[in-house]
Amino acid sequence: MNSTNNNQDSEKAKETQAAPSGDTAVSVQDYTGEGYALPYGKETDKIADENLDQIEKAAIKFFQEKYKTDIMVHNVVGAKDEATVFVESKGEPHFYTYAVVPIDELEKKVMTEKIWADEFQVENAIKGGLYGMIFKEEFKQLDDYLDSLAAEGQVTGKTKEAIQNVGGKGFSTPYYFISIADETAIQPVYELFMKNPDESAENLRKAFEDNSFSAENLFINIQLFMADTNAKPDKKLFDQIIKDLEEMTSIPRGSYSFVLNDNFIDKQSSSGMKDNSLDLLDDIIKE
Repeated sequence: MNSTNNNQDSEKAKETQAAPSGDTAVSVQDYTGEGYALPYGKETDKIADENLDQIEKAAIKFFQEKYKTDIMVHNVVGAKDEATVFVESKGEPHFYTYAVVPIDELEKKVMTEKIWADEFQVENAIKGGLYGMIFKEEFKQLDDYLDSLAAEGQVTGKTKEAIQNVGGKGFSTPYYFISIADETAIQPVYELFMKNPDESAENLRKAFEDNSFSAENLFINIQLFMADTNAKPDKKLFDQIIKDLEEMTSIPRGSYSFVLNDNFIDKQSSSGMKDNSLDLLDDIIKE
């Protein structure tokens, strides 16, 4: 995977290298997924790199046939006896997920005919994308608020490249991803989409079972980072964002969690959580 950070100035590079968070820490604004690693993946990583075309074709075919979805492959990362293929759907419903291609290390062979994916993960990702599609206006309100926060310059989110290259988390933006605990309300929408992938958002919305929906079963996981490399998570800002979220009435229904990290992310795990992260203890429930 190629880094897209060639324009990074040397001053910033020095700051990142001098970060107190250790060798694997990098400023979130500079993180594109470069350096992400899975256990025992060194050899399989090389084998996967040599067979990228084959892996890409297999993944595109797999998602078209099994999930009626056109995808693009962003990244392939070696792991023990396999490679993880990070993909993004084209168009709507929009989501990120991954598939797995087994690799024979001795034979140095990728077994693309045995490509597979965790069905629960992929279906959950598509359902998340369908939520985003049928409640577009509500998600736009949330996006606009988070964009306005970032525009003020104190906080930022992950880069789009980081989400594409090592995301794999369903319906995701630089600031949050969603996950679903109980799928009863969205299941008819998913079934309609699988029957007809070109179904209109309006008809998909009609299939949603409002009376089966509980805000406690849809998790909207917000994660922000301090924009300044030297800044610690700001408690006053953290409290203000919580207050804003509690007072907003036009954002999607669901359970909101919120974490504010310092500026650094671990490039191997793509996680920003640390001892100094501020974490909302009880979710904000929006009915």
